[in-house]
Amino acid sequence: MAAAAIAHLRRGAQRHALLCLSLSRRRFSSPAAAAAPLAAAARRLLSTTAESSMSSSGEQFKPPPFDPFRAANLSPSVLPLESPPIEDPPSTPPPPEEAAAAAAAAEAAHEQATLACQQVELEGLKAGVEAVRSREESPEEKEAWWLLARAVVNYCGSPVGTVAANDPSTSLMLNYDQVFIRDFVPSAIAFLLKGESEIVKNFLLHTLQLQSWEKTVDCYSPGQGLMPASFKVRSVPLDGNSEAFEEVLDPDFGESAIGRVAPVDSGLWWIILLRAYCKITGDYALQERVDVQTGIRLILNLCLSDGFDMFPTLLVTDGSCMIDRRMGIHGHPLEIQALFYSALRCAREMIGVNDGSKNLVRAINNRLSALSFHIREYYWVDMKKINEIYRYKTEEYSHDAINKFNIYPEQIPSWLADWIPEKGGYLIGNLQPAHMDFRFFSLGNLWSIVSSLATQRQAEGILNLIEAKWDDLVANMPLKICYPALEYEEWRIITGSDPKNTPWSYHNGGSWPTLLWQFTLACIKMGRRDLARRAVEVAEKRLSDDKWPEYYDTRTGRFIGKQSRLYQTWTIAGYLSSKMLLDCPEMASILVCEEDFELLEGCACSVNKSARIKCSRRAARSQVLV
Repeated sequence: MAAAAIAHLRRGAQRHALLCLSLSRRRFSSPAAAAAPLAAAARRLLSTTAESSMSSSGEQFKPPPFDPFRAANLSPSVLPLESPPIEDPPSTPPPPEEAAAAAAAAEAAHEQATLACQQVELEGLKAGVEAVRSREESPEEKEAWWLLARAVVNYCGSPVGTVAANDPSTSLMLNYDQVFIRDFVPSAIAFLLKGESEIVKNFLLHTLQLQSWEKTVDCYSPGQGLMPASFKVRSVPLDGNSEAFEEVLDPDFGESAIGRVAPVDSGLWWIILLRAYCKITGDYALQERVDVQTGIRLILNLCLSDGFDMFPTLLVTDGSCMIDRRMGIHGHPLEIQALFYSALRCAREMIGVNDGSKNLVRAINNRLSALSFHIREYYWVDMKKINEIYRYKTEEYSHDAINKFNIYPEQIPSWLADWIPEKGGYLIGNLQPAHMDFRFFSLGNLWSIVSSLATQRQAEGILNLIEAKWDDLVANMPLKICYPALEYEEWRIITGSDPKNTPWSYHNGGSWPTLLWQFTLACIKMGRRDLARRAVEVAEKRLSDDKWPEYYDTRTGRFIGKQSRLYQTWTIAGYLSSKMLLDCPEMASILVCEEDFELLEGCACSVNKSARIKCSRRAARSQVLV
C-alpha cells in the first residue's frame, strides 16, 4: 500500500512541477530573476521524480515538495476533498517503519519547499512595494495620504486603525469617530502596499483580543468568535484615581448599532486581511501564533455551525454587512456569501494542519465545494437564464425538479428584460424559497470575481455588464452599491420608509467611491485594467474638490449625498489603493484567489454510500465548470 501511495505522490509531484514552471512564467513576468529560483526548483523536481520513477521500490523515492492540491496558491497544504484512485497494492507491503519514515521525509521536504516558494513570492512582493514607494504621486494622491495620516488612531502610543470619517464641518460624530473593521480594510491595503505594516499588525492583534470579550443584548450572548463591528479608544480613570488615566478599547458588537445587528462580515474581513498581511510582509509567524489560530477557528466554527438551513449559504438578517440598514437583503445575500467563500479560501491556507484541525479542514473543503456550486448554478442570470425562469413550471415535487426553489416567473421585474445586455450577466442579490432578488449588488459581484467564486465566464460576463451599463452603474461617480433603487410602494414596504435610504441615495442606489478599489482588483484579475483606469479617471475629477464624500446621490451620482460625511476615510483609502494597484498590478495577488479545480470535483455526497442521500449536481452543471 505504501509503495502505491508513493507512486501516486510521484505523479502528483510531476504535475505540480509543471504547474510551478507555468506559474513562474506567468506570475513574474517583469523581473525574470525573481522567477528563476521557482523555475529551477520545479525543474529539479521533474528530474528527481523522473529518476525515482525508474526504481520500483520506495527506498530511492524523493517525495514532492508540494501538494498538488494546494499548488495553485503556493500555500500550506490541506486535505484534498477526495483522494484520487490509488493503484492496487503489492502482494508484500513494506514494513510499517519504512512507510512511516517515507511519510516523515515527504512532510519535511514539503515544508522546506513551501518555505522556499513563499520566499520567492515574498521577494517579488517586496520588489512591488519598492516600486509603489518610488512612484511619482499626483497632487490628489498627496492630499489623500495626508488625510489618511490624520485619520490614524493610536492606542498606548501605537497606531491601531483609522476613524471612519474626520469631518470638521460637523460636531455630531455619532459613531464615525470609531475604527470599523470593514472600513479599515481599504486603509490597511493602502498601508501594506506602501510598506507600512505596523498599523495593520496592531489592528489584527487588538481586534483579536476583543473577540473574546463578553457581549450581550438584553441578557443574551451571541456565539463565540464574533468580531466587533467597531471599537473606540477611550481614557478611563486608573483604579478610581481621577488624576490618572489609562487607555482602553471599547468595542461595539452590534449592541449599540442601528437595529442591534451583529456584524457578520467583520470576522470574514479579518481573515482576508490577515492573509494579505502575511503574504506581503512574509510574517507567517503571526498566523501560526496560538491565539491567531484560535481566533480563526472560532470564526470558522461560528460560520460552519449546524443549523436548520438546507443550503450551504450563510443565513443572515438585514443590516449585517456594508448595507447595515433595512434594505431587504435578509436571507442569503450575495455580499456575505462572496466574503464567506473568500474567508474560507484564505483560512484554508493559514490553518495549521494537525490531528486537531483535520475535521475543520475537511468541513472547510466540503463547504467550499458546495458553496461554489450553489452560487454558480443558482445565483447566475443572463439573458438565457432569465428566459428559462420566464418559462418555469411551478409546484414541482421531485428530486430532479428544474425549478428547485419554486420561483414564480411573475417575479421577474419589468426593468430587467430591457436592462440586461445580450453579452454579459451577473449574480443576483439573494435567493430563498420562492424569492429571487434580481437587484445588482456591486460588492458581492466584484468580490465573487476576486475570490473566484464566479467562474471565468461569469466573471467576464459581470465586467461586460458593467461596461455595457456604465451610465447606470458608474456615470458621474463609481460605483452604484446596488441597482436599481427601491421606489414608491416597494421602498415604503421594504425599507420601512427609511428617510436615509430614499431612492437613489445611501444604500438604496447611492454611488460609493470606496468600491473603486474592489472594482480595480476585479479588473486586474480579469485583465481589464482599462475599465478600472476609466473609473478612476471619473472619480479623480471630483473627489478632491468635493472633499472626499462618503457617497453620492441621484441616479447618475451627480450630487454629494444629502447626509454624506466629508473626508470619509475609506473613500480616501479606496482611491489610493486603486491608484497603487493599477501601477503595480502584481500586488493584487495578496487578495486574489485563483480558481481551484479540485473544489469543482469534490462532493460530500460521493463519499457517502447511503441510498438516502440524493445529489442533484449531475443534473445541474451548466455553470459550474465553465
